[in-house]
Amino acid sequence: MRYRLNIATVVVFATAMIAGCHSAKTLLPPNLRPPENASNGLNEAKSALQQATPCCTTFADFSYQNPLPWQPKKFVLGPGSMVANLNGERSYFLSFALPREAQYPYRIALKSELNGRWLRASYLFAPTVVVLDEAFQPITTQDISLCEHMGWTDESTGAFGSVEVKDQRARYLVLYSSAKQQSGNTYWEQSPAAFSAEAPAKMAATGTFKVPHGPDGTVWVGLMNKTYKDAVDNAICAKPEQGKGVLSTLRDAIPLPGAGGDDKGDANKAGATPGTSTPAADNATKG
Repeated sequence: MRYRLNIATVVVFATAMIAGCHSAKTLLPPNLRPPENASNGLNEAKSALQQATPCCTTFADFSYQNPLPWQPKKFVLGPGSMVANLNGERSYFLSFALPREAQYPYRIALKSELNGRWLRASYLFAPTVVVLDEAFQPITTQDISLCEHMGWTDESTGAFGSVEVKDQRARYLVLYSSAKQQSGNTYWEQSPAAFSAEAPAKMAATGTFKVPHGPDGTVWVGLMNKTYKDAVDNAICAKPEQGKGVLSTLRDAIPLPGAGGDDKGDANKAGATPGTSTPAADNATKG
């Protein structure tokens, strides 16, 4: 009797669990739940930056003791990092001494990683690069355009960019994010990690969108190497233009036989064998 009661209890409990999985959203595993609010993380990051106390207001205030890494190196910018206030614009920043022995021109590689657990709730730290002379005066200032590249490794995956140092007066480099960069976005192709709006656990396999920029995140910076060069040169910066289709392209590239007025005559000429005659010519000879 006790055995039958236990079986009945298990059946009732299992039925309730199955019904609950269909009706209760909270029973979905954490990795299958969509983000509750995509803007929460970005808003919190902006608020944290505004509450931080700036340490520097001019480029001469920065420390340049750290040399630029000889290959891209990972840096995490966020609460606890130094903050600059440049012309009323707040940003976390990095500063480096440029290599004196480098041959000009040379390239500096940059990469930003998605900041956030969910692709559609993520944002990117979009860098601004300033190259300075020995008197800490700007030579060039550039908002880096980021382009997506999905490689086979973590090293070759992310939002890539680069800057070329041409001026031999270059001595220092500052990396921060301008107000324009922080209000911008980066083109991104749809990933299977993103959810569709139809169902929380249904993945959207196609489509594109734009990832917003934020004030903090993980950034890689250093002298260009082959892995980063390949990623930068092959990255996707914008939505590709729509073509006419494969058949139309092939039709334009390879003309079909008979499409032109002379193709048939050429084919007849090509089909005739030297030294032979046609039936019409034989009849005319006999007549």
